[in-house]
Amino acid sequence: MIIFGTRGYVYQLAILTLVCGGCGNPAAHTLRKYVTKFTLFFVPLFPVSTRFRTQCTFCGTEQKLPREQADGLLAQAAAAPQGEPGRQHFHQG
Repeated sequence: MIIFGTRGYVYQLAILTLVCGGCGNPAAHTLRKYVTKFTLFFVPLFPVSTRFRTQCTFCGTEQKLPREQADGLLAQAAAAPQGEPGRQHFHQG
């Protein structure tokens, strides 16, 4: 008997100050990475899919991002001085 399946993991990569495309407020947004991994006997072996999303902490609007845009936002968060988050307009489309 072989037991296999998938399991989801969520990683919070950064918290950014963005202008929300849903409510229009400049608010903190969490940048998250969602990874689904193939499991064999409950041991995660390799990723099957990876998705990136941001979520507004003010209104809860969540938006999917392509990997390139998520990498750009992550680089922006790393480059911003502590206590002064980068601000970027982010429109839902």
